[in-house]
Amino acid sequence: MKAAATAAPDPTSTTPPDAASTTTTTTTTTFPVFETEESRDLISANFTHFREDPFSFLKQVSLHYSGTGWRGYNDFIGQPIFYKGFSEQMKGRVMRSMIVRKKIVELAERRANTEAEDGRFVGVDEGAKEKRREEVERQLVEVAEAIVDGMICKFESKRFIRGAYYLCMQLLSRTYDQGIHVSSQEIQNVRRVAALAAQKKQSLIFLPCHRSHVDYVSLQVICYRLGIALPVVVAGENLNFPLVGQFLQHAGAMFIRRSFGGDELYQATVQGYVDTILKGGYNFSCFIEGGRSRTGKLLQPKFGILSYLLDSLLSGAVEDATIIPVSTQYDKVIEMEGYVNELLGIPKQKENLWDFLNSSKYLSLKMGRVDVRFHEPWSLRTFMNDFLTKHKVDLDVSSMIPKSEVRLKMLKNLGYKVLGDINAASVVMPTALIGTVLLTLRGRGVGKSELVRRIDWLSDRIRAKGGRVTAFGNLGTAEVVERGITVLGDLVGRIDGLAEETFYAVDRFQLSFYRNMVIHLFITEAVVAAAMYTRIKQGGGISNQRIPYRVLFNQVSFLSELFRGEFVFPTEGIVTNLHTTLKGLETDGVINIGYNEKQEFDYVELTDEERQCGRENYDFYCFLIWPFIESAWLAGVAIIGLTPPPGHHDVWVPVKEAQDMAQLAGKTLYHQGDLSYFEAVNKETLKNAFQRFEEGGILVIRKSKTGKNPPVLKLSSEWIPERDAETGRIIAKGPLWQFVENIAISRREGKNRRDSASVGTRVLTLVDRLGRELFEETLERKRIEEEDAEVEIRTGRKRRRRARL
Repeated sequence: MKAAATAAPDPTSTTPPDAASTTTTTTTTTFPVFETEESRDLISANFTHFREDPFSFLKQVSLHYSGTGWRGYNDFIGQPIFYKGFSEQMKGRVMRSMIVRKKIVELAERRANTEAEDGRFVGVDEGAKEKRREEVERQLVEVAEAIVDGMICKFESKRFIRGAYYLCMQLLSRTYDQGIHVSSQEIQNVRRVAALAAQKKQSLIFLPCHRSHVDYVSLQVICYRLGIALPVVVAGENLNFPLVGQFLQHAGAMFIRRSFGGDELYQATVQGYVDTILKGGYNFSCFIEGGRSRTGKLLQPKFGILSYLLDSLLSGAVEDATIIPVSTQYDKVIEMEGYVNELLGIPKQKENLWDFLNSSKYLSLKMGRVDVRFHEPWSLRTFMNDFLTKHKVDLDVSSMIPKSEVRLKMLKNLGYKVLGDINAASVVMPTALIGTVLLTLRGRGVGKSELVRRIDWLSDRIRAKGGRVTAFGNLGTAEVVERGITVLGDLVGRIDGLAEETFYAVDRFQLSFYRNMVIHLFITEAVVAAAMYTRIKQGGGISNQRIPYRVLFNQVSFLSELFRGEFVFPTEGIVTNLHTTLKGLETDGVINIGYNEKQEFDYVELTDEERQCGRENYDFYCFLIWPFIESAWLAGVAIIGLTPPPGHHDVWVPVKEAQDMAQLAGKTLYHQGDLSYFEAVNKETLKNAFQRFEEGGILVIRKSKTGKNPPVLKLSSEWIPERDAETGRIIAKGPLWQFVENIAISRREGKNRRDSASVGTRVLTLVDRLGRELFEETLERKRIEEEDAEVEIRTGRKRRRRARL
């Protein structure tokens, strides 16, 4: 929800920003369930299958082969690409770029100086050092050329791209049988902006979200079909495997390493290539989140490639570029099965040709549709100038701040602005609506009429929050729901033979992926609901469940800080966000707000209307966030289990194994009834919690400088719980225990958790045992490594003695 524009409020104030008018009116939304905005399917209208219509199929093949009309891709908007010699020309530009040349000279000089200091040139002619420098420089040039050749995309053949487009469209039409849909208004706007950028010889920078490998294909297909120059797409080197890698590189892929590992030449080469692309006005695309989201919601922004884009403008090498945030939403994601395995701790398999070919089993499935939406484009230079002006930095010296704090703030601001724009452009798919409703109901299942009613309600709430629901023309909600359930397949169960057709969630873990596509719209309401739950779970009358504003504010602040790295919150600040959210919930008839004589917020309570309808609207917000609260609590109790046993205070345990221990504890607690949501054990959410604990000073994480050894961790000394002197058991008190308790009070109440003392004993006993085992395994591994190192040293000594003899 967008907060009203107001002056920065006093953080200690309980006065709402609009306290002058405390009367509210209840409004009823009258939106149709599904939007009727004009959208285009870029697949179905132009493609048929051979079995369906052989004549039309052969006609299409003929049109593509001859390059008739738009299929020829001859008059696209943008700079010239797809001609013989393009790759060599780009390679030459990168190698001649100032940053690459300067870095090669610098590294060669540094190497020569180091060898001179080591005495390598003592007693030889005076020009030996210079000759060595020139030799190293030639070697570095060869290395840089190899890097560039393996990195750059190779837009060489128009015939290839025509064939690649046809192949991709055939595959997509078989997988997503309802097509790839775009907004007619948005694509007209993109074409207009592309034409203006082409006139100025400036680049379009597409910044999409990333949920599937299909993201690479869908954007390229759309640009081809709309007659816009294909962008260079940043891709991980893991996709550069035989045959497929070459195909992707000729279709626009720019392969880079996942980690640069302090390789200065590689960093300079990447920057040189980015500068070359933007200088030439070629279009560019990279995924703002870095990797694919395995959880369905947007990940926190990764700033690697963004920093190179920013530095291209800060250095003055590039005048301007146009940013276009892109949202890609799926009815169903092809990789879902693999995501679940990864989130449950099964190691990810390295991409290879066999797995790629084996994925053909998906190419005949009916997985619904893909909706791609483009946010309003904006100038990167204007964004930078506005930011520098706001922070009172002289624009004339902006090129001198590449490593300053101002640059880092600008980079973060850029990343989160793009995420916000992607969320704003996103449409909610029917499968996300169905998954959300099924996972936010208290009962085992739901009748079809009730499912349709709740989806109507959710669609209205999404629009009221400024979101959009995907357009399905004039289809009614019931028909769209039926389509969505068909796409979800065995994730949703159907019970026949009852008085009413009834549906239930079969695989909550996979359905949570689709629920998480919605949660960003309601995150502030969900946090408020979870904070209110600390009193509402007590039961009794209204007065017993009433929560004082100051108590509410403290718990909302705690949860907001806890999930700072998990969700993207509105930027107006905690006070304004809270006041705006409370007023919105009051308008919706969910809560009453009590005021004191100064017209300040005094307390919050559920309305009679909400209580009479079984708290269905309030519960909806709680059900959205409870799995994340469960996951944070699980990470917290696992951290308690890392309390060092006697004699182990100097032991550092591997981060990955500590997270694996937390996941094992979570699976155990779930099956024993102490954890309500199995999706709380997913690896990504636990990793985020561990990172938040590190940022809060609870954990100390030590990383290898060379990157060869995995990161290790231990508890900060001030957060280590005490152990009983006689039994050695962890004592349930101290700052860490209180921190975890603050999370626990917002957890969903369950019959196995009402006796907090027994839960504390049972859970602490489990994590303490797992923690002790982890400490012992770490010590044993360290002992073996030391023995191996000693053996290696002795072997080396023997070899040297033999060599001397």
